Amino acid sequence: MARLPTTAVALVESNPQPSGLQLVSSYKTNRMGDPHDLVELATQVQKADEFTRANATNRLQTIAEQIKFLQEQARKVLLEAKRDAELHHAACNFKKIPGKHYYLYKRQSGQTYFSMLSPTEWGPTCPHEFLGAYRLEYDMSWTPSDKVRQRDEDLSAIDTTIDRLLNTKEAITWAAETTKPEDKD
Repeated sequence: MARLPTTAVALVESNPQPSGLQLVSSYKTNRMGDPHDLVELATQVQKADEFTRANATNRLQTIAEQIKFLQEQARKVLLEAKRDAELHHAACNFKKIPGKHYYLYKRQSGQTYFSMLSPTEWGPTCPHEFLGAYRLEYDMSWTPSDKVRQRDEDLSAIDTTIDRLLNTKEAITWAAETTKPEDKD
């Protein structure tokens, strides 16, 4: 059986005459009571220590989970940044315009290049290996064509939420209350 650490119980110091006056009987206030009371106090302190440790452990576990989540988000951001940089360095003989779709191909020499023509527009005469379709975003990032719809839906939901907040009386009231200076007495 594991031995529990001993817990010291700190009792309040006694002073028979606080501020020079005896207020109550020092015998009644300072005498040792039932020995079980001290055991109960020690048990209570030990339980408080256990709860404090468990509470701190739970909070740290939540922080650790958040760190893992943020690390995964950072990994995704770095992968997308690498992909975007590679796409920006693909050969291209025209000015790319945000909001437009472009099609990435690979020549036999290994060179990648963008075309405005999709594989279906090329038809059976498509001269090179098709690697993927992308939309150039206004922030100059690239969205794979299979994720364009989801991105548009996400942005639409965000825009709707922002519009709803900015165009409501509640938003104005909330903004007024949160920017109100605190009263200092």
